[in-house]
Amino acid sequence: MQPVEIDTFFATLKAANPHPETELAFTNVFELLAAVLLSAQATDVSVNKATRTLFAHAPTPQAMWRLGVEGIEAHIRTIGLYRTKARNLHTTCGLLLEQHGGQVPRTREALEALPGVGRKTANVVLNVAFGQPTMAVDTHIFRVSNRTGLAPGRDVRAVEDALLARIPPTYRVDAHHWLILHGRYVCQARRPQCGACAVMNVCRWPHRATIAAGGPMPAA
Repeated sequence: MQPVEIDTFFATLKAANPHPETELAFTNVFELLAAVLLSAQATDVSVNKATRTLFAHAPTPQAMWRLGVEGIEAHIRTIGLYRTKARNLHTTCGLLLEQHGGQVPRTREALEALPGVGRKTANVVLNVAFGQPTMAVDTHIFRVSNRTGLAPGRDVRAVEDALLARIPPTYRVDAHHWLILHGRYVCQARRPQCGACAVMNVCRWPHRATIAAGGPMPAA
């Protein structure tokens, strides 16, 4: 995808959704961090269902620490890997209290030092909570970037670096949300909705016209 096409791509997505937001439910930065930590290998819907009661009981690191691992587990049993996630979240709360005054840190290094917080989780927190132009490459963003020709890469870090290099600065803060939503609802894995895609005219996927016309998906 050429620079002028990339600009058209994001201008189109912005026109359709000027103020994109994460679909994770939270009311403060700590809840955002906890929700993203819990969302690994889980859907936003399942995480929101679990955190609805969890956050009602523990909306702060102090309250979450007091719940204990078993107390956290009781609220998140429906989420995959809940035991490991409960341990990581509890330990993270302890570190927030001990090292950061109960506040979520604003640097990548400090965030990634917390248990269960990898680069992707740190990028989401830095972007959503602190407005930094980071790119948290999940399966949706990885697929959209490669399929459309926006920012091809063999692994998530290569795609992240390519996106940050290619996306115009004016779109970078919100690009993470636009790409996730586009991958989740339009450029889907099993069968992309090319016929309803607003950016099909700049997409470089060679099968887009066939799929838009109702044809079969290409062989993997």
